[in-house]
Amino acid sequence: MAASHHTLTNKAMKEKSLDRRKFLNKAAAASGLMILSNLPKKTLATPYAEPKIRFSVININHGHIYGMVEAVTRGGGQLVSFYAKEPDLVAAFQKRYPNAKKAGSEKEILDDASIQVVLSSGIPDERGPLGVRVMRAGKDYLVDKPGITTLEQLTEVRKVQKETKRIYSIMYSERFENRATVKAGELVKAGAIGKVIQTIGLGPHRMSTPTRPEWFFDKKRYGGIITDIASHQFDQYLFFTGSTKAEVVASQVGNTNHPQYPKFEDFGDVMLRGNGGTGYIRVDWFTPDGLASWGDGRLTILGTEGYIEIRKNIDIASAHSGGNHLYLVTQKETKYIDCNKEPLPFGEQFVNDVLNRTETAMSQEHCLLATELALKAQKFAKDITPKK
Repeated sequence: MAASHHTLTNKAMKEKSLDRRKFLNKAAAASGLMILSNLPKKTLATPYAEPKIRFSVININHGHIYGMVEAVTRGGGQLVSFYAKEPDLVAAFQKRYPNAKKAGSEKEILDDASIQVVLSSGIPDERGPLGVRVMRAGKDYLVDKPGITTLEQLTEVRKVQKETKRIYSIMYSERFENRATVKAGELVKAGAIGKVIQTIGLGPHRMSTPTRPEWFFDKKRYGGIITDIASHQFDQYLFFTGSTKAEVVASQVGNTNHPQYPKFEDFGDVMLRGNGGTGYIRVDWFTPDGLASWGDGRLTILGTEGYIEIRKNIDIASAHSGGNHLYLVTQKETKYIDCNKEPLPFGEQFVNDVLNRTETAMSQEHCLLATELALKAQKFAKDITPKK
């Protein structure tokens, strides 16, 4: 996820597909393409006789695009066309979605009045400006995180979003595409742990250095470790605490062990305080090769009457396989819940929001507040890079 754990180089996709198979079959070191490891072998067909909406893709520099396409397709969308500059990424995308037309330019898609939504997972610093162009073209936008990399971009996005009334949605997949996290939302809403006091979000990642493009190591391109990886944790903090206002109490970032990449950050953490509770976030690039996952992502939700712990991708403290593990502790019991069969409602909610101009998947205000907090935490973070 920062320029992320499943970022794609132009050459790496075929190699990573083989690595993925090894990982799934042998539980060996993860290849880094987490989102691909969760995909079905064949593209999901639209589960509707007639598609509800038509959508296109512009820029596919990140593996998250596949999960995004699948989510919107599950929700009733039809992928019509796509555009990207990189020949090998184009070839891989075309192979997976042979019915999608390869557009000759971004403009061709933006000028197509039949397209209602554009999806993108381009290089992070290009995502915000593309979103502005998409909204001005009269279309809604679903973008991979980080959806915006500077406060200046955020100001422009907010301005154009208000002018156009289009949807600017960021795919916070660690909540929307993680079944245990979706289940946790239902439990919290039902009052299972009382009032939420704090969230603790941990987002460790594996470097997988050989698969990374040059921009992955350039803070100006990916936005910094908090902007990038921790955007998920800010979203979850706001969602689970119900905070509509929040401030960054303290934040720090640093390049603690990768001096060969001077524009890179490998560690960051944040303390938050809001009108619904407090939060702590830690993200890093130190997942060891011995872990059978790209990262031991965890979320703890502390309430007045209990707590929930989610082990998103792996549960090293038990014999449980895979991810989507939830532990619920209340005044009456301690309970384990396997969430692998829980539904993922985001795709259908998003498609219906496009049709009905509603905010059931995520409010516009929440979406951009999560990003604003991440950008401020990044900009004002104390640098803890060791001095020579």
